[in-house]
Amino acid sequence: MYRIMTVCTGNICRSPMAQFCLARAFDDAGLGSEVTVDSTGVTGWEAGRPMDDRTFAELAGHGFAPQELAPFRARAFTADDFADRDLILAMDYGHLLELQDWAGSARDRGKVRMIRSFDPASAGLPPDKQGIDDPWYGDMSDFDSSYALIQASVPGVVEYVRAALDAAGPADQ
Repeated sequence: MYRIMTVCTGNICRSPMAQFCLARAFDDAGLGSEVTVDSTGVTGWEAGRPMDDRTFAELAGHGFAPQELAPFRARAFTADDFADRDLILAMDYGHLLELQDWAGSARDRGKVRMIRSFDPASAGLPPDKQGIDDPWYGDMSDFDSSYALIQASVPGVVEYVRAALDAAGPADQ
């Protein structure tokens, strides 16, 4: 099983949006039984709370079933999460730096990437230019923008994971 975690600030806007988008993409690619996706925040400010209503509305507007979204609850990232994840996707540069600081080894630091490093439009940019602004401070247009940036990154993440699974071979999957 290949395990991915998406990470934002409070785990109520960008990271759950990325979690659900990636999970759907892996299902659509026939990899849903081989890949799991979850999400956290670098803070515990929102721990235990549902995703932001605007995140819920954005995802529901793109065909995600309300009963699929409703059970979601935010949680905070812990250093122990490194051991159980193969890829950790930061939503902005501050998250990237914080996660890299928490990593206990070079191997763990190597698991942390910017989600937009998988978007062909931003892959060549430095990491500090690959962030997705926090939509929480804005209106629905900011949630639309976050969704579009996440979606632009999804195919690259799927192909990256597919290649990793292929390289691992059937015995390691």
